[in-house]
Amino acid sequence: MSSWARVYITRMPPVSSIPPRLCLGPGPSPVPPRVLAALAHPTVGHLDPAFLALMDEVRDGLRHVFATTNPMTLAMSGTGSAGMEAVIVNLVEPGDRVLVGVNGVFGGRLAEVARRAGAEVTTVDAPWGRTLDRDALAAAIARTAPHVVAVVHAETSTGVANDIAGLADLVHARDGLLVVDCVTSLAGMPVEIDAWGVDAAYSGTQKCLSCPPGLSPVTFSPRAVARLDRRRTKVPSWYLDLTLLKSYWGLERAYHHTAPINMLYALHEALAIVREEGLPARFLRHRAAHERLPMLNAIAAPAGVDEAAIRRRLLDDFGIEIGGGLGDFKGKAWRIGLMGHGATPASVDTVVAALRAALA
Repeated sequence: MSSWARVYITRMPPVSSIPPRLCLGPGPSPVPPRVLAALAHPTVGHLDPAFLALMDEVRDGLRHVFATTNPMTLAMSGTGSAGMEAVIVNLVEPGDRVLVGVNGVFGGRLAEVARRAGAEVTTVDAPWGRTLDRDALAAAIARTAPHVVAVVHAETSTGVANDIAGLADLVHARDGLLVVDCVTSLAGMPVEIDAWGVDAAYSGTQKCLSCPPGLSPVTFSPRAVARLDRRRTKVPSWYLDLTLLKSYWGLERAYHHTAPINMLYALHEALAIVREEGLPARFLRHRAAHERLPMLNAIAAPAGVDEAAIRRRLLDDFGIEIGGGLGDFKGKAWRIGLMGHGATPASVDTVVAALRAALA
């Protein structure tokens, strides 16, 4: 064995050296043992008939949590950001008018992705920590007649929930499509894709679904699929091209890319846990742990307190991870998430007691 190989082997620490943490930040959330066990199940081929049957069950589970009958519902390979980009690059062509509601980091990120797709982007801005103004959105929709309107349901950077109900009527009146970011809200608070008239939505597995990060649930209405089928140009991303992916997730089972098999095992188990608990009970459990956004609270750090030092003390002394502020809230706030498996009174008591000790 060469000397460099010996050095590499001796210096590479085992995964078991990573200490356990109680993840109470903006994500990932704590993962139940059942999901971790599913993740460790032996890998099979991505075209194995048993695995393809599991994919169908995952689709059914995603339709359940999205509250939709959309045939085009699947789990994109990649985190929630991949789902965001997939929705935008499939539904937006160069020169399209896109209107984005921005009251935090992730609304701003949506606008940036749309710009990179060649869209003419207009934003409706609201102060951080405030909801989007429906009248301002309505006026901007009437003025710009956008092809796509995109809104974040639960803005992870600020802990604010934007109202989605009724927005589709304004968008559809101008023949536009309504896109909703459900990354933090899915399976933690009501998400009613069909009832709200949402045309495309995306989420992530690592929030209220309590599955490790690595997949992004997406759903597209028949109106959105029809827009996709009428594209004048090819989808600019081959990997995220739904005109190709739908053949793998559909009846054709045409090979596109090697799916993350074990991650789909994990999502399958996470969705089974959601069904067993029931969505109404799950929503109540999240709301019982929170008062503002049911799964994430943005808390102002006291004046004169080094918020980063407090977060580090929580991690080092108590094994608890919480998040810091982003953008306008950087260095000024903590983001405490109680999502999925972590949305319990015990988690609340634990993090509150740890914060009191760290601030003492």
